[in-house]
This record gives sequence, structure tokens and C-alpha cells, in this order.
Amino acid sequence: MASSSGTKPDRVQTTMVGNPSNDSTTALSDMVPSTLAPIVPILRVADEIEKDNPRVAYFCHFYALEKSHTIDPTSSGHGVRQFKTHLLRRLERDEEETKPILASSETREMQMYYKQFYLKNIAEDQNIKKPDEIAKFYQIASVLYDVLRCVVPASKVDNQTKSYAKEVDKKKEQFEHYNILPLHAWVKPVVMELPEIKAALTAIRNLEGLPTLRVHMTSDDPDDIPQKRAQPVNDILDWLSSLFGFQKGNVANQREHLILLLANIDVRKKENFKDYIALNSVTVQRLMDNIFKNYRTWCNYLRCKSHLRFQRGCDRQQLKLIYISLYLLIWGEASNIRFMPECICYIFHNMANEVYGVLFSSVHPLTGDTYVTAAPDDELFLRNVITPIYALLQKEVKSNKGVKGSHSKWRNYDDLNEYFWSWKCFQLKWPMDLKSDFFMHSNEPPPANEIHNQTTVWKRMIKTNFVEARTFWHIYRSFDRMWMFFIMAFQAMLIVAWKSGSHLAFSNKDVLRSVSSIFVTAAFLNFLQVNLDIMLTLNAWRSLKITQMLRYLLKFAIAAFWAVVLPIGYSSSVHNPTGLLKFFRNWIKDWQTESFYNYAVAIYLIPEILAALLFLLPPLRKFMERSNLQIVTLIMWWAQPKLYVGRGMHEDFFSLLKYTVFWILVLISKLAFSYYVEILPLIQPTKIIMDMHVDNFQWRVFFSEVVTPNIGVIIAIWSPVVLVYFMDAQIWFAIFSTFFGGIYGAFSHLGEIQTLEMFRSRFQFVPAAFYRHLVPLTNQYNRKTHPVEAKERKNIATFSLVWNEFIHSMLMEDLISTWDRDLLQMPSSSSDVSVVQWPPFLLAGKIPVAIDMAKNFRGKDDAGLFTKITSDVYMHDAVIECYETLRDIIFNLLEDEADKRIVRDILDEVEISIQRHRFLTSLQMSGLPLLTYKLEKLLEILLRDTEDADFLRRWIMNVLLDLLEIIVLDVKVYGNLTIERTTSFRRAFQHGFIKIDIALIGQKIWREKIKRLYFILTCRESAINIPPNLEAQRRITFFANSLFMNMPDAPKVRDMLSFSVLTPYYKEDVLYSNQELTKENEDGISILFYLQRIYPDEWNNFTQRMHAVQNETEKKKVDMNEEIQKWASYRAQTLSRTVRGMMYYRQALELQYVLECSGDSAVSEGFQAIKEGSEYYGEYAQAMASLKFTYVISCEVYGALKKSSDARDRSCYLNILNLMLKYPSLRVAYIDEIEETVNGRSQKVYYSVLVKGGEKLDEEIYRIKLPGPPTKIGEEKSENQNHAIIFTRGEALQTIDMNQDNYFEEAYKMRNVLEEFLKPHHNDRKPSILGLREHVFTGSVSSLAWFASNQETSFVTVRQRILANPLRVRFHYGHPDIFDRIFHITRGGISKASKTINLSEHIFSGFNSTLRGGYVTHHEYIQVGKGCDVGMNQISAFEAKVANGNGEQTLSRDIYRLGHRFDFYRMLSFYFSTVGFYFSSMVTVLTVYVFLYGRLYMIMSGWQNAILVNATIYRSKALEEALATQSVFQLGLLLVLPIVMEIGLEKGFDTALGNFIIMQLQLASVFFTFQLGTKAHYYGRTILHGASKYRATGRGFVVFREKFAGNYRLYSRSHFVKGLELLVLLVLYEVYGESYHSSSFYRFITFSMWFLVGSWLFAPFLFNPSGFNWKKTMDDWTDWKAWMGNRGGIGIHPDKSWESWWQEEQEHLKFTNLRGRLLEIILAFRFYIYQYVIVYHLDIAHHSKSILVYGLSWIVMVTALLVLKIVSVGRRRFGTDFQLMFRILKGLLVLSFVSFMTVLFVKYGLTISDLFASILAFLPTGWAILLIGQALRPVLKSSGCWELIMELARAYEEIMGAILFLPIAILSWFPSVSDIQTKLLYHQAFCRGLKISEILAGRR
Repeated sequence: MASSSGTKPDRVQTTMVGNPSNDSTTALSDMVPSTLAPIVPILRVADEIEKDNPRVAYFCHFYALEKSHTIDPTSSGHGVRQFKTHLLRRLERDEEETKPILASSETREMQMYYKQFYLKNIAEDQNIKKPDEIAKFYQIASVLYDVLRCVVPASKVDNQTKSYAKEVDKKKEQFEHYNILPLHAWVKPVVMELPEIKAALTAIRNLEGLPTLRVHMTSDDPDDIPQKRAQPVNDILDWLSSLFGFQKGNVANQREHLILLLANIDVRKKENFKDYIALNSVTVQRLMDNIFKNYRTWCNYLRCKSHLRFQRGCDRQQLKLIYISLYLLIWGEASNIRFMPECICYIFHNMANEVYGVLFSSVHPLTGDTYVTAAPDDELFLRNVITPIYALLQKEVKSNKGVKGSHSKWRNYDDLNEYFWSWKCFQLKWPMDLKSDFFMHSNEPPPANEIHNQTTVWKRMIKTNFVEARTFWHIYRSFDRMWMFFIMAFQAMLIVAWKSGSHLAFSNKDVLRSVSSIFVTAAFLNFLQVNLDIMLTLNAWRSLKITQMLRYLLKFAIAAFWAVVLPIGYSSSVHNPTGLLKFFRNWIKDWQTESFYNYAVAIYLIPEILAALLFLLPPLRKFMERSNLQIVTLIMWWAQPKLYVGRGMHEDFFSLLKYTVFWILVLISKLAFSYYVEILPLIQPTKIIMDMHVDNFQWRVFFSEVVTPNIGVIIAIWSPVVLVYFMDAQIWFAIFSTFFGGIYGAFSHLGEIQTLEMFRSRFQFVPAAFYRHLVPLTNQYNRKTHPVEAKERKNIATFSLVWNEFIHSMLMEDLISTWDRDLLQMPSSSSDVSVVQWPPFLLAGKIPVAIDMAKNFRGKDDAGLFTKITSDVYMHDAVIECYETLRDIIFNLLEDEADKRIVRDILDEVEISIQRHRFLTSLQMSGLPLLTYKLEKLLEILLRDTEDADFLRRWIMNVLLDLLEIIVLDVKVYGNLTIERTTSFRRAFQHGFIKIDIALIGQKIWREKIKRLYFILTCRESAINIPPNLEAQRRITFFANSLFMNMPDAPKVRDMLSFSVLTPYYKEDVLYSNQELTKENEDGISILFYLQRIYPDEWNNFTQRMHAVQNETEKKKVDMNEEIQKWASYRAQTLSRTVRGMMYYRQALELQYVLECSGDSAVSEGFQAIKEGSEYYGEYAQAMASLKFTYVISCEVYGALKKSSDARDRSCYLNILNLMLKYPSLRVAYIDEIEETVNGRSQKVYYSVLVKGGEKLDEEIYRIKLPGPPTKIGEEKSENQNHAIIFTRGEALQTIDMNQDNYFEEAYKMRNVLEEFLKPHHNDRKPSILGLREHVFTGSVSSLAWFASNQETSFVTVRQRILANPLRVRFHYGHPDIFDRIFHITRGGISKASKTINLSEHIFSGFNSTLRGGYVTHHEYIQVGKGCDVGMNQISAFEAKVANGNGEQTLSRDIYRLGHRFDFYRMLSFYFSTVGFYFSSMVTVLTVYVFLYGRLYMIMSGWQNAILVNATIYRSKALEEALATQSVFQLGLLLVLPIVMEIGLEKGFDTALGNFIIMQLQLASVFFTFQLGTKAHYYGRTILHGASKYRATGRGFVVFREKFAGNYRLYSRSHFVKGLELLVLLVLYEVYGESYHSSSFYRFITFSMWFLVGSWLFAPFLFNPSGFNWKKTMDDWTDWKAWMGNRGGIGIHPDKSWESWWQEEQEHLKFTNLRGRLLEIILAFRFYIYQYVIVYHLDIAHHSKSILVYGLSWIVMVTALLVLKIVSVGRRRFGTDFQLMFRILKGLLVLSFVSFMTVLFVKYGLTISDLFASILAFLPTGWAILLIGQALRPVLKSSGCWELIMELARAYEEIMGAILFLPIAILSWFPSVSDIQTKLLYHQAFCRGLKISEILAGRR
């Protein structure tokens, strides 16, 4: 069957509503508890027939109640009792209100209605009804008969009714709801008549020679033959289902899937359809090769024989289809196991072996009949194969704190899948042994009955091949070659600079000998790498092969050997060794020779030399990595461990050469800069400092006699430089990638059409380019047989048809007005005139200019005037078209031949004058303006709507006479003579024109001509700026530009690749409701009001269009509220916008097919032919579109939304339903949760369900049972996509998020893009992922939106461009990339789903694709719309999510494998384009810390003054220059660079420069600096502690203010705390480093740091709309105090209480490991430095350096903590009941404090400056105590000290809040500040003339 429900329960139809969008009540069927799901169809039927016969509907409700009692007699299911009660009350009401209609008795009523329904809807006119409609009637009839049997006694049911019921029961299976192919429909629609579908059906229905399947019956008689299984076997899939027990829904789904695959592949490039009855054998083989490529690779890797076997003489095509069907059925029912492709290979391997045995080995021992025992039910495969593996996954997830714990303690998808990369997987046996070690999850104890079994060796299963440990060492381990290179290069440059200072020093033998020490460093670094490999994989050692373990141990031994030998050898080559070198030399004494080191290095480098040779020979390296030859395996065993993935990823030589040259240029630039700017200038100051001695050194306690204090200052100076050295490669990479990306874009013809002016100038070439790229070759003219002119006219005519559809789509999107539409469209027919009929906007002003030109022309030579006119193509064509069109209009208006003769004579005279070059002498040009004026009047009259025909006729006649008079008297030179000599002229002047054909005006085609002529004559030059809408301009220019770019030729629709679009959806907005649109915020602003002000032109276009629609459809009233909802939703990031955009694919396909079928008739007759063609070819076009395109929305919660009582959920559900009803080809896949009673107990069962829109309801197509809840195992978005991917179709799959949009003109190019899959690129490989360009449609108003959209645009254009080519490291970064669907569904899907580690799920599909031999391209001739987060908090949440994801990526096996399997240069590209960017961001921030703490050490220790005395050091700019690069990164200039390049490329570099200046004025650097902190914080915290999570950013509008407390909650730990720490450091630098202030060094270095501090502390408030409004600021303070004062507790949201928020902020520490806690404590110790360095500089210390001073400071600190504790305890114990006592206690504490301070001031010399210094000293100490306390939370809670920590935290939060709030309050006092902020935030809006002040101020 084409469609089927799955196993129990029976298919559940969902919604039935009259008008779903206006449904305000919940239908009874939607209230059904999941336990009673089988009664839903009954209630749906009751709803359907209630209006027709309420009494029968009552019977249906009664039957539903009876059946619910049968299903759950005790009402134990959730909500069952309440539902039964509600249904019973409904029955009681209907019992009284309804009466029989057709008969007097109820039994007769029921039977008569049943027969009436049968005769009306089933028996009659089946041939003209659609399959869906018939299916609905059969289902209703089936339910009605069940109701009838319940109501009517069996004896009273007449024979006729029984015969009708029998007929329904017999045929209802043929009329199930279907997806695309109604395989069993009674009436075959067009799609089933396509020859390719018939051929595919014939192939899969070939059952010849297949054994009969029988059910085994238990019997003692050995001769009993098993009976046939009841289920009919119609095709190969049914046969496999009967054999293995696949679900009915799965079989139906995969049947259609297979048929469509076969049909689409087979029909490609086929020309002869007459004898098309069977599949080509090549088709099946090609599909088999694609599907089983991974399986065959797996067999080869494991050295096992493939079970794709064929016996001689068998039907090979049949057997191939059996194998393909078996794989698809396994995959279709595998649920979460689809993420484990090699596990599926293992399952298929064993089941294919069974199939082979069944086909060629099963013979009955006595009869000789071939038979096999059939599966007992259709859940056997799910129960025995899939469910055990799913249960294991579920146990792993649950056992590890819901996957919030360490990755190393549980097995994820990758671990379980990689178990099948080893021959050990065959120990599982078949059927699988559930007691094998594979099924023992990580923390599962042995069964009790096996604890004492001595023969059982219990194994605790651990990680497989890799362990995702949380440590920063992964950065080094994954990219060790890069770090070794940079470290060795730094060492070499440092030695050269130290020895001579010149790069020519390599000619010096001593320098060269010293430089050779880099090999010693390499040995130690390699030893470190080997140790990391061993230590970080200890948890996976038991999963490794013996050979892998041996390799690790040998690697360790050899690395240790070289780490000893090379230092010894090097020490022997140094003449005067010191220190460690002297030790090594004394150790080896005299037995070594000086050449030993050279020999050792040579031997050490042999593997590297061999690797370099293989690098230059990519084909050889690829062969060796993929080879299974023993000798090659042995050689590669040492080079890299053999792994299933990551083999043979090397590019062809040309690609390798390109990215190698790129990186050589980058590295030369980086190393030269590092040497001359960072290293060399610091050498001389370093030498001086090393010889200096400081008498007044104050930190001697930290330095012994062995370690001199000079080391400390050297570290302080060099540390930031070293960090910058390792970070600035990111900057050079960004510079070169931007530069090369821009060049590559220019060569790709990007930006050739940037403006409307450029578009107009090149429009004449656009039709030819369109025809060349977007029209299939078979539809193009043959150049030899058709003249050039005919070809050009065909090009233009074909283009005009599509162009007008494009313009119409923009009209319907309200981007243009009807006036714009008329000016942009081309005429529907171009055969009436001799020139090209260009759009009127191109001809605007051409006629008036030509008339002025002729009028003012001074010469008498026609050639001069004609040359001027013909120099402008558009002017020439406009003049000719006006002349010919006017001639045709007048000729057709005049009915009398005499009248026509007058016109003909005039025209003949004009044409003869032109031919004889007497045009200027025969005609007076001065009369042309008056003639034009009268022509305009004539056209105005012709366009008027009037019912008085006689009046109109007289009016037209008068104007025609005026025209004749002007021509004869004012234009012709001898016009009077013409009147005198010509009788017809005299008669016309005397009596007028006799007959005027008024009916002509009413004809559509003539009216269009008249309107067009009027536009050409009257439009002035202002019309050349049409369309005025910026978005319409962008789309038009991009579309035109793309036609000149390189793209594959368009295939015919029938030949193109089939594809699907998949959109994951959760609970985002679908369509705004009226309530949402009109609901006002605190300022009186509603969403609708906001949108009307932001898009004023589009709102005007909308109202104009609606007015026209209402005038056209007076009978059918338009629901304006609904239309307004759509208009608003199409301007937001809603699902309805996405669906509308994606459905353009189908619209484009249908138009393309009609054009192909219509042929030349469409060209010659224009749109009329297309319209007729659409009617004639419409069904064929729809059928072809269905074959080629499928759109599935994966809405996992659709079932829950349907049952929800929440208003918003119901709205989402109804809106999704409306989308399905509006777009019949749209499908929704969801997860249905149903309660079933098993053995008296209720349990939840889960199904994947696919539905489509029906007449008024959604119809279920497929239902497939799942082993459990699929989204509870891995990342929810990936799981949501995975459950729905089985319902997609085709060879390609595009992933589209629900914040995206599409456009008709871009959808038209889809078939071109898909051809990229068939075009081999490198090494004859075909791409596995096609990357597409995105246009960010947000960002048109506020500066933040502009920054974010520009940043995103540069990422999806220039960056993706260079990553794809030449760097070859583009992956999948989310939507809207297109996947090779077959490639990916056989290799794990389109994303990875392991919890947390695959948080950035999409990029892992790119990693996986690359590791498995695919590669990714990028194409920019097509674009898809995309919405971004546009508010400060939204953007920050998005950046935090991405940073979290990159932190998890750093720990992943994919990063490690790619880092090791790529060659060196490709690895560099990979690092700097992925996790390296985030690591560099973190290093940038770390550099600021290191620099400032180094300065603090130098200032407080006395070193600064000593250094400034030395003029050489003082005048050195070394550190200043070295840290300049860090400032570039920090200020966000690195992110601005690609933005400027892309804007320059596409809009011109003058525009780019202007935008850059404006961005800086709008504080873009503040924004980018702030986001730098976001990246650094979340990336670092993720690696240290984990606790990553998906962050819903929200996709709303952004002119809404965030409260102070809200901003504080979001940014306290990521920015404010760090900003305040840096602020304290800078203040100390300012106060204690005052002797340094006069130097430019101080000013330069500290500016960027002060800027960073200011950005981190105040950017959220600066970019907060109305952030400095005084009233709102004061309200914020009230809200802040309330939030701080509220107590937390269970159920208290963090937004309501500081305590709840504070507890949530520490969540990452709850799940961190011991190493994470220790690191947190160690990092907190830095805050103790402040107290130590400051107390010795207090005046009260009197310059004492005694340790007692520091000890006394701690006494003060402890006293303060005790006071805090006393206050805390007092508040808790006495604050409520003993207020007076608590006040006395606080008074005593205040008096004690005042007394103590008085004594210090009077007796001990305490000063005011000491007070401020003490604050800077003690506040950091308290913060350190707080941080350490949080890290030791479990200990402190048990000791009772946790309350003190909480009170300390509250005090600090209040202090930080006050520090942040005070500047905001001060600035809010000045109204001008708020105005300036508004100008900065909304410059874009003001530039567009928008009334942003109305939005900000509100209506009140």
C-alpha cells in the first residue's frame, strides 16, 4: 500500500475543524487521552456528519463511549475518567436534543443513513473523485458500519447493508491516505501514469521465484507444512516484511521511497518514452552502488566477505532490489540507531545473509517445496534488534546525570558505533547476544545470579577509541604539528636574534649549531604528545586492539629515547656547555663524537622526510591509507593508527598546491612580523634587564638565591609577547583569507551589478544570460537552423515569462506596488512589434527626450538625428514600439476602410520620407510636443472606465480628429495641400470618423497595450528608480548578477535530481495572532505598530493590494485580520514565512515544466499560452513537481500541541494545520506519545507519524512505532531531524531552519545547483554537501542588527568562499546547505546527536562527511534568506551558544582525527577556521590579564623605577609594537575586515569605506569587543567545567528595553566581574605607576585596555533602547533592589530572586570534576596578590617590609568576615521577632568600627588614601574567598559555613550593582544623552526616514 498506519494503535486522524484559524473551542476528539487513541476516528466521523445528521453523530459518540470502556474498563489511564465523564454528559445532552430524521426508529435511522452515505459518496462518480476524497469516504463508511453494528442488533441488519459493508471492507485498503503515490487508488492520477513510475512498480512487484512464507504451527506431526501468513505479499518489500517482521507503516514508507528513487534515476537523460516499460539495469546498479558503498567499505575494512551475493542464473535485478529494500527497511525502522551507520551495516550484514539463505537454501525435507517461516508479527524486527540497542543508549544517558557529567564516564553514539569498527563486533553473534559486553552499560552492576559465578568475567564497558576528557591539552594534542612548528620557529628566531640580530646569521656555524637545538625541543614536544595520547585515552584502552596498544607503547618508548638521546647529543656538540648541557656532557664523557648529534638528527628526521614525500604525492598517500594489503598496513600502522574514518582524505595535487602557496605566504608574513616586531626589539632590553640589580626589590620572599628577581621581570615582559606570538597567526590568516576571498569573489563575477543604474545598463544582456543558464539545452534554438534575430527574440520572450512571475511574486510579498509592477513587467506578447519590448521603467523618459532631441535638432540630415537616437538602445526601441503600437491601436479602433486609408496614407508618407532621408525636411519637429500631448489624452480616454458607450465614442472621435489636424497642419510641411487634394481628408474633417470599435477597449490584451503605451509616453525619468523598496532592489540586482556567474546548465525538470527540504520546528512562532499583534508593551507599542513604522512602504503596498483584492472579489469577503496577521508574520522570523519561501520551489518547478512542454507556443503567444498550458499540462506539472520536490517539517511536538489546553500551543497547532491546508504538498512529521495498557499496566508508546493536509483536517499517512522517546537520548534538534528524515525523498536534502526565507527567482535556479552533485570536481570526486550563500534579511533598522547582519553576511560569503576553495576546509555550518542524501543517510545522517559534545550538531555532519571521503563546496549564484538575532541579549546568547559548541568541539574525536589526518597546511586552515578562532579570542583576553598582572608585579616590586632609569629600555617601543596586534584583535577590527571586503566587492569600496566609518561612529568596536568577552568566557568555561546547553535566543523584535537587573543577570560573570577586575588593575597601574604616565608607552598600551573595560561594563546599557531614560532608570533601581532582596527556594525563578539566580550561576560547578575544581581554586588565588602588594604601600605601614604587616592585614580581613557572619546570623535569628535587639547589635558594630578607625587615624597614621587603597586590597581577597568557597561547596555545606559564603556573595553583588548603576543614573539625568544614544542606535532607521522616535516614545 502507498500508505498505512503502523502497528497498534490504529491510525489516528488528527484535526477536523470548520475554519481552523478561527476555531476558539477545543474539539471533543482533541481532548481524547492517549490511552483511548483508537476512538479518535469515531469522534472525527461524528464531527464530520453532525451537521448532516445529528442523531447519527450521537450514535457515534455512544459507540466511542462503549469502546472506551472496552479499552480501559477501570479508567486507570491518565485523564480517562475525566474524559468519560465529559463524553457521558455530552451524550445526555444530545439524547434530548437530537431526533431521528430519516426514519421513526433508531435502527432504521442508522441503516438508512449508512446506505444513503454509501450511495452518495462511494457508489456514485468514483471516476471523477480524487483519491484522497475517496479514501476519506471509505474510512467514514467503515466507522459508520462499526457504529451500526453497535446500535443495531445483528438480526435486524438487512442484506443490502451487509453487502455495502462487505464492499467497503474489501476496497478500503485501496483507498488509504497516501503521501505522493496513490499506489492502490481506484482512479489512477497522472503521477501513476508516468512511465518511470510504472517501470519502478513493475520491478519491485517481481516476486517470481521467491519462496512462499508460512506461519509455523506447533504440531507433533513432522509432515505438517507451515500455513501461509495472512498478510498478502504484493511486492518485494511485503515479502521482506513477512520474513523479518517490519512494521506496516515502515514498509509503506520505504516502498514509496524506493519507487521514487528508481523512477527519478532511471528517467534521467532518457529521450524515448514510447517503449519505456522496464527499468534500465544500470539504474538499479547505480542506486545499489550509492547505498552500499559504505557497507562494502566496512566489509573491506574488517576483512570480511560482503553478503551482497548473487548465485549464477538468478534474477540479478530482483536480488539487487531485495538487498536495497532490506537496507531501506532496516534504516527506516532504526530510530536513534540511524546515528550509528556501521551498526546498521552489521545488522544488514547478518540479515542479508539470512535472505541469501532463504532464497537459495530453504527446501522442505519431504516435499521439496521452498518455504521459510514467516515472522509472527510486524514488530519482530523492532522488538528483537532495535529496542535492545536503544535500551542500552537510554541506560548510558540516564546513568550519567542526564549527560551533565563527564563525557569520559559514559558511551555516546560514537562509542557504540565504533564498536562495530572492530572484528569484535562479530562476537555479538546473530541473533545478538544480549549478555555480551556490548550491552553492559557503563555503571551497570553484574546480575545477582552472576556475581558468584566463577566462570563469568564481568567487564565494565568503557569508551571506544577516544575519550572526551575536559582539558585544554586537547588543543595541543589535536594540533600538535602546528604547535611544534610555532614553538620551534619561536625558538629559532629567538636564538638568531639573541646571537646576532640578523636573519643572515644562519651562515654562522655557532648560530646554526644553537638553532639545531630545536630538534631537542621537538623531541620533548613529541614526548609530551605521546604522553597525552596515552593518558587521555586510558579509559578507552580496553576497546583498542593489541596492535594499537603496542603502537602506543612503542611510540612512548621511542619518544622517551629521543628525549634522552637528542639532548645528550646536542650537549656533546656544544664547546662550552653550562647548566643542564654540562650535566649531559659530563654524563656521556668522552665516548661520543661531535658528529653524533648530526647523525641522530638525521635519523630522527627520516619519518618527517618520508611524510614530506608522501605529502607531495597525494594519490600514493591516499592509496596507502585505504589499502588492505598487509605490507602497506604494516607501514601505515606506525605512521597513524588504522581507523575506519579519515583514510584517504588528501586532495589532488592542484588543490594541494593552491592552499600550500596560501599558507606559505601567511607563514612568511607572520614569522617575519614576529621576528622584526615582537622578538628582535625585545632582545637588547632583555639583556640589559638580566644584568641589572635592584636594591629596593620588595618581593624577595618569592625568590631564592638560585632564582634571581630578574627572571620575574623577564617573564612579565615576555609573557604577553609570547601569547601574542601564538595568537597573531589568526590575524594574518584573517587578512589573507579576506584578501584572497575578495579576489576569488571578483573572478566569480560577484558585484558586477551593484546598483539599479548598473542593472539598467546591462538589462539588455540579461535575457541571453538567462537563456544560456536557466533554459535546458533541449529547449534552446539550434544556432545553425535558426537566425540570430529569431534566437534573440526567443531568449527575450522566454525570459519575459519568468521575469513577470518574479515581479508578481514581489507584488504578492508587498515589496512593490501595482504601479511598480506595471513599470517592471514585460508585455505578455512580443510578436506584434519589430523591436524588443523592454519593461517600461527602462524606457522612462526616453520618448520626451527623443522628442526634445528632434525638436531642437539643428541639422537637416536625418542620419545625424537617427544616430543620436539609435545610440541609446532603449530610446530607439521605445520610439519604434510607440510608433508601431499606436499604429495598431488606431487601425483597430477604426472600422471603416476609408478612415483606415487616411491613417495608412499618413503612415506611408512618413515611412517614405524616412526611406528617402527626407524625414526632417518633410515633417516639422516643432509640432511633435503638441502631438504627444494629444496622444496622451487619447490614451487616457481609452483607459477610462465608463458605461456610456456613445459618449465615449464621440470623445474618442474628437480626439482622433484633433490628432489628424495636428499631423496635417502642424507636423506636415505642406499639410494644407494634403487637405485640398485628398477627398478622404476633407470628409474626415467635415463629418469625422464614421465607426469606432468601442469593444476593443474592453479586451484585456488591447488594454495592456494601451496602458503600456501610456506609461512609455508619460513616465518621466523619476521612474528609473523603480522599485523604490531596498529589498526589491537587492533581489533584482542579485538575480541579474547571478545570471553572469558560472553555474551548471539547467537540465530538464524530468532529468533533474529530486530533492527534499527539511525544517526542524519546536514551539517557535508560526503566525502572529491578532492578540499578539495588538498587545501593547509598557510604552504603548504593539508589534503591528512597530512593523508599520519599520516597513511603511510595504504596509502601503499591502493596503493598496488588499483594496484591489476586495474590489475584485466582492462576492467573497476577504478577512482583513487574517491578511494582516500574514503580512506581519512574513516580516518576522516565523514558520509561515519559511514555508511560503520553500514552496516557491514547487511553484518554480511547475512553471519550468509547463514552459518545457509548451515550447515555442509559449514564446510566440506569451502568457495566454502559458495559462492554457498550465491548464493542459497542470496535472502533469504537479505530478512532476511531486516527484522532484518534497517538503517536510519535523515538528516533534505537533501531537502535544494538538492536545494542549494552552492558548499559545493551540494557536501554533492550528496555524500549522492551516499551512498544510494551504499547501497540499507540505508534510509534517511528529512524535506521537500514546498510553497503552499492557498486562493491566499503562505504559507510554511512541510513534513517528507523517501527516498532510486534507479537506478540513490533517490526514495521517504513515505511523511507525519507535523503541522509546527518541529525543531523550541525544541533542534534541538532531533527534527531531532524525526521526523525520525517513519521510524525506530524493537524492538531495536541503536543511532549512525556521528563521529562513526563500525567493521565487532563487528557487528557479535550484535545478542548476543540484547539477553540482553530478559534476566531478577533484579527483573525479563528487561533492557530498553543497554550501549555499545566505542573505541576512534582519538588520535594516538598529545599529546592533546592522553589525550582526554584516558580520553574519561576511561569514556566509567571503569566509565560506575561501574555506571551500582553495583551503578545502569548508564544513556544514547549519542551514541552508544541500546534502547528498544517499551519501549521508548511509553514513549517520545530516547531523550528530551525542548529548552535549555535539551541541553544535550541524558542523559535525561536515566533519563526518569529510572524514568519510566526502567534501564540501560553496556556491554563490543562489541565495536563501536568513534571519539573525538582532538584540544585544539575543546576539550574546547566540555567541555564547556557539562558543559553548566550539568548546565541546575542542574535546571531540572529530577535531582530533581531522587535526591528525589532514596534511600540515590543510590542518592549519582547519584549526584557524574552527576552534582556533575561539582559542585565539581567549588568548587575546588572557594577554590583557598577563600584561596587567606583569605590570602590577613590576610596579609594586620596584622594578619599574629601575627600568625607567635606563634610557635604552625607556625609549624602546618593543612591547608597544608587539601588543599592537593584540589590540587589533581586541577592538574587533579583525571581524570588520571581511565585512569591508564583502561590502566593497558587492556594493563598491566607496560604500564599504563609508559603512566602515559609520560603523565606528556607531560604536561597532564596542560591540565587537564586548562579544570578544562572550566568546572567551563561554569557550574557556566549557572546556574547564562543561555545563554547555542549547540557548534559545528568541527571534523577536528589538526596540524593547531590558531592565538593569536583567542585564546584570546575563553578563555578571561573563563580563562585569572580569571588567571590574581589569578596572582595579588599571587603577593600580594608574596610581602606583605614575612615573610612567608621561611615556607614550603607557598611553598606547592602556587605551585599548581601558576601552575593553568600558565595553565590558557598559555595552549592554549603551545598546539598550532607552537605556538612559531617567524614569525607566529609576524603575530599574527599584526592580533591582526587589530582586536582590527576594529569597530563593524551590520553584522560584532566577528572574524573581537573586538567590535562585546565584544558585543557577554555579551549576557548572555541580558537575565539574576534581581537576576543574582545583583549577578554579588555583585561578582564584590571583586575587590574593592585591592584598599582598598594596598593604606594604600603605602610609600606615611606615615603609615596613615585615611579614607582620601582611599578617595584620589578614586579621582585619578575618574580622570583617566575622562581622558579616554576626550580621547574617543576627538577621536570621533576630531580624523578625527581635527587631530592637538586632538594631542594638548593628549599632554596637557601627560604634566599634568608628572607634577603631578613630584610633587608627589618630595614633597610627592612617590616611584617607589608605582607606581607598585598602578597599582595592581587601575586596579582591574577599572575592577569592568567595570563589574558593563556591568551588568547595559540598565541604562548606556540611560544615555550616555556606550561609556566610552566600551573604558574602550578596554583599559583593550589591557593591558591583551599585558601581555599575551609578554612571548610568548620572548619564540618565541629562536628556541629551538619551537622544544621542537613540541617534547612535538607530542611525539606519533615520537614514531611511523612519519615525523611530514614535516607536521609542510610544503612543502615550
